Amino acid sequence: MHYEGMIIRPPSEAQSILLQVTLGCSHNKCTFCGTFTDKRFNIKKDEIIFEDIEFARENCKYQNRLFICDGDAMIVPQKRLVTILKRIKDRLPWVERVGLYANTKGIKMKTPEQLAELRQLGVKIAYMGLESGDDVTLKNVKKGANSQKMIEMGKKVKAAGIKLSLTVLVGLGARERSDIHAKETGRVLTAINPDFVGALSLMLIPGTALHDEHKKGDFELISADEMLAELGMMISCTHLTNGLFHANHASNYLPIRAKLPQDKEKTLKLISQALKGKIELKPEFMRAL
Repeated sequence: MHYEGMIIRPPSEAQSILLQVTLGCSHNKCTFCGTFTDKRFNIKKDEIIFEDIEFARENCKYQNRLFICDGDAMIVPQKRLVTILKRIKDRLPWVERVGLYANTKGIKMKTPEQLAELRQLGVKIAYMGLESGDDVTLKNVKKGANSQKMIEMGKKVKAAGIKLSLTVLVGLGARERSDIHAKETGRVLTAINPDFVGALSLMLIPGTALHDEHKKGDFELISADEMLAELGMMISCTHLTNGLFHANHASNYLPIRAKLPQDKEKTLKLISQALKGKIELKPEFMRAL
């Protein structure tokens, strides 16, 4: 495979074929993220992509899922993306699901008919970074979209029959907006009603703008207990009809896997017990991105 730079993928794509179609992220301005600072956004040449598909044909015959990297494959022009997906379908017929990252900008560029076409060609799940439902927090971290745009684009993906997984960042509102961040994120999650929610606990990465703000005293990172309380508030304010809410990423202090609405009360009780010291939290040195 012709991989360039750091390759990231969602935890649920750990066993997937990783096909790098784009380099970096088309937005690449979020203050908390340092993933693609070493790359200038670009779409790789079809010849290289097709060579990698042939490599997968020979070496990845037991992997029935494929994930398109890097940070924003949805922004690839429809004609090119369709060509790539058709090649995957032709050369890797055993692949049952294609997943990709998507942001609001990329989703907006696709018509409902184009999204439906992607679904027909195998794109069955899209991962979108919501991060927060609080407009002030979204503006502060330079996310590039407000909560209404997040809701509109999330619903657009779901309407096309593509499953939607949203990522949220516990602690992103700092101490000042912790409650608001939690409640507003619950509000937006409820409005979108995604199939999956993945909650990560904020870790400040050296070299990022948010890390610099923290060092200057302009961003106050909340404690482990405060993050857990914020997560509980977020879950309490989230009303899904049939979704999985995961907080079992390596960054989290307490692993949670809840099906909502069925497991909400049980999960909130678990968090309450942890806050009372009855359940041990993950030590800081064991947390990771």
